Amino acid sequence: MTDVMTIVGTHDENTIEQLRGVAIRAQRTALMADGHFGYWMPIGGVAAFDGLVTPAGVGYDIACGNCAIETDMMFADIGETDEDRHRILTKLADDIQSYISFGVGRSNLAKDAPADHPLFDDERWEVLPRAANAKDLRQLAQNQLGTVGSGNHYVDVFADEDGRIWVGVHFGSRGFGHKVCTGFMSIAAGAHWSGKTVTKDSNPGAIMRSDSWAGEAYWAMMELAGDYAYAGREWVTRKVVELLGAHELSMVHNHHNFAWKEMQWNPYTEQVEEMVVVRKGATPAFPGQMGFVGGSMGDQSVVLRGSLNSMMPTDEEFDGIDAALPNSQMLFSTVHGAGRVMGRAQAKGKMAKDGTWKREPRVTQDMMDEWVKKAGIYLRGGGRDESPHVYRRLPEVLEAQGDTIEVLHTLTPLVVVMAGANEFDPYKD
Repeated sequence: MTDVMTIVGTHDENTIEQLRGVAIRAQRTALMADGHFGYWMPIGGVAAFDGLVTPAGVGYDIACGNCAIETDMMFADIGETDEDRHRILTKLADDIQSYISFGVGRSNLAKDAPADHPLFDDERWEVLPRAANAKDLRQLAQNQLGTVGSGNHYVDVFADEDGRIWVGVHFGSRGFGHKVCTGFMSIAAGAHWSGKTVTKDSNPGAIMRSDSWAGEAYWAMMELAGDYAYAGREWVTRKVVELLGAHELSMVHNHHNFAWKEMQWNPYTEQVEEMVVVRKGATPAFPGQMGFVGGSMGDQSVVLRGSLNSMMPTDEEFDGIDAALPNSQMLFSTVHGAGRVMGRAQAKGKMAKDGTWKREPRVTQDMMDEWVKKAGIYLRGGGRDESPHVYRRLPEVLEAQGDTIEVLHTLTPLVVVMAGANEFDPYKD
């Protein structure tokens, strides 16, 4: 029988124990090398369920993901001298920070954000219960479409190994997705939709039958939040390409906080069956499928794809063989980033009322500034809790994933723009 838990990389016992808790309800689980402790389900965790859906598994930031655009611009095109490049990149960083809205609860500052997007007339809005106030939720979503948020969400400009310029972003469905998760977690606990999450110890993952009213309604709104996140990321990425004065050549785009209905190996029936696959902080990586995975603000990122060396067998060959594929053992998933090794509170420390440190910070501003300066990055925003010191190194994480993935491009950051250091991040995952 195929193992019901596959763990890649090194993790603390709390994270592994959290995965075990998920595995009680799931047919199979996997933990990527960037994994760490999360809300109900580890970040970097993947779970395949038989006819179940879990809002807590997908998380509060529904459809958080990455988008990267390859442009027709080369690094050599950014000024003829170091002085020219410094001036141009400084202005670009300032323009991104001023044009794109960063922070919690922000409305879009840009006048041409697509608030009239067709998704706001989508019939899926009608599945919301009356208490959700679909009109207000839709207005919130319209106001925040094309905004980036806070925490580890970013807009980056990169140069790849050939000097070609890329633009990459990381964020999700903003307040809209957060409210959808909150509301359906309460419904799954047998309570009414409300602005505060209601859970039960007997059902902490807010697990529902996917064919129940609540399960189908949640699925519809989750997919709508996915369309919303795609629209926002594509708009922001293309806007930065426009600010660059470049043109789009190709796009790589993927969610990593989402659920899909996929054909996967079920070890209990020893058959390939349709299951609900939840990825929280994990990138889909079927053979040939491309993904953009970001490092920290001071490290390289990559464009990768699921390895072609372990292609899925034909339908006739599938049963029995699929279980042995490394890709399948990890539920055709890979990392979504470098993975945290330090919590936000640990990085920032805690100040006492008298101005002394109640708990010393593990990352100082000087430490972060030194790293960013050495890397030559034009940084706007970003706090010490997002310093490179709080993350693993992405090459090590990718190596732990083995030959299930292939790195196609290595992207070196030139400009990194994030929310300001004092922005509060409300998301629990």
